[in-house]
Amino acid sequence: MSDPQRDLPSTDTVAVPVTWRTRFSPRPGLARVRGSWIAVAQIVVAATGAFLIGRYLLGHETPMIAATVSISSLGLARDARPRQVAETVVGMLTGILLSEALRLGVGSGWWQLAITLSVTMLVARFLSPSPAFAIAAAIQAAIAMILPVAPVPFTRLLDGVIGGVLAVVVTALLPRNPAAAALRDARAFFAGFDAAAARLVTGARRGDRLRAERGLEKARGLQPALDAWRTSLESGLSVARISPFLRGRRAELDRQARILHAMDLAMRNLRVVGRRIVYVVEDRQPRTVPGEVLAEIARAATLVGASLDDIAQEPIARESLLAIARRLDPAAMLPGESLGEQALLSSLRPLVVDLLVATGMPPAEARAAIPRI
Repeated sequence: MSDPQRDLPSTDTVAVPVTWRTRFSPRPGLARVRGSWIAVAQIVVAATGAFLIGRYLLGHETPMIAATVSISSLGLARDARPRQVAETVVGMLTGILLSEALRLGVGSGWWQLAITLSVTMLVARFLSPSPAFAIAAAIQAAIAMILPVAPVPFTRLLDGVIGGVLAVVVTALLPRNPAAAALRDARAFFAGFDAAAARLVTGARRGDRLRAERGLEKARGLQPALDAWRTSLESGLSVARISPFLRGRRAELDRQARILHAMDLAMRNLRVVGRRIVYVVEDRQPRTVPGEVLAEIARAATLVGASLDDIAQEPIARESLLAIARRLDPAAMLPGESLGEQALLSSLRPLVVDLLVATGMPPAEARAAIPRI
């Protein structure tokens, strides 16, 4: 029989070598390049296409704004939702429109630039609560005001429209890989979830309040990882709805969305379990049974994470969790023990329900799998 203690990640502190090679390692830079090459391709295609259309199709002498709108609206940020791109485009077009209109009325110069920026940013703040919207509008307004006067009024507004339209089109026709980004962020979340659960297990098994507090701290620190996963997943779902090349990924992304929603609740319940463990082990007495049950739950949660890459792991995770759920009766598992220890075991019940839902089980069925108490 395997030792359950060995099945969990070690919580021992290890030395991390710090040398000039680790400080100047090219790996982080190469990872950024790998993660950004599609975004770079999008920007290059959109900006070059916008310039060519403005210069050779419409005959504009310097269609710089067409290129800058494409570049700024796409960017290298992880959130490449079409709606987000379109909102940025609208902000920039607002700045160009106001700049061109004010230029007709007051001309160009340093004080005209000050007026243009003031009016543009105030109007943008009125139109949108997003600070990025106002900054995008101001940048394009400044560029339009500083460039030489165009032969035909509002020519630069047309350039901006061309750049914005190409940015949105490229988002759909040359999409970034939404599944890869979402999977990467999901793995990071599950790694953090496993680490937090492992320390809580150690705290319960040993009656170690310090380990339990560290586990609770890690559980509380999971929110940024979950938010990053949600952002990349929502971005992927938005692009998949309009891109003809990502229709085959929609079911996969929808399944991820279901898992994410359930793991959001599981993360919150893990914090509840962590607070309960910290309170119970105040007396420094081991809580072996709750610790072993939490260890089993942690292993099942690892299978849920593995199911993101391999859907065959999903039924295995479900059966593992059902085996735990059917015996989660505090009175039966801890006869004669204190109410505090039984309450700790009871706090594991909602966590198991959330993980069952993450495996695809309907919430009502997941709740029914737990013995009534």
